[in-house]
Parts: sequence; C-alpha cells; structure tokens
Amino acid sequence: MNKELVDKIKNNPDYQELVSKRTSFSIKLTISMLVVYFTFILTIAFNPSALGTPISSDSVTTIGIPIGIAIIIFAFVLTGIYTKRANGEFDDLSNKIKESIKEN
Repeated sequence: MNKELVDKIKNNPDYQELVSKRTSFSIKLTISMLVVYFTFILTIAFNPSALGTPISSDSVTTIGIPIGIAIIIFAFVLTGIYTKRANGEFDDLSNKIKESIKEN
C-alpha cells in the first residue's frame, strides 16, 4: 500500500469516525469487564468469607462458584455485544470507506 493511499484513508472523515467510535466502545466494554473481574478478585482478597458462604445449609458449593460462572458468562455476553456492533455499524463504516476510496 502506498503512502498516498494511506494518507487518503487516514484523512477520510468516515475512517476517523470509525476509529473514534470503535475505540470508545472498546474502552467502555473493557472497563466494564475489568470492574466486574477486579471486584470479584478484591472480594476474594479482602472478604473471602463473603464468597465462601455455602449456597444452602447442607450444600458444599459456595456462593462464589455461581458468581464466578456469571463472570465468565458476562465476558461472553460482552464479546457478543461487540461482535454484533462490529458486524453492523463498524462494517458499514468500513464498506463506506472502501467505496469512497475506490471512487477516487
């Protein structure tokens, strides 16, 4: 790819919009995952009895197990949310950029 084409793409307003939206959305999802994960880890570190409480009086399973599973499911949900938006809005912007470059 030559420098002229790279500069044309970088100066395209649709490209700048794509980068801005994608970065902003990725940061929001990353922060939400980190908050959930580190809340869990810090709870384990500073208040282990909270997650070590059995689900019921005769249960061996603690409340921490379903919470840990919920965190894993949350990560999959965030991945699905990003994929849905990437395959929709972000792909539409990418295609718009490609078409505008082909026209010039």
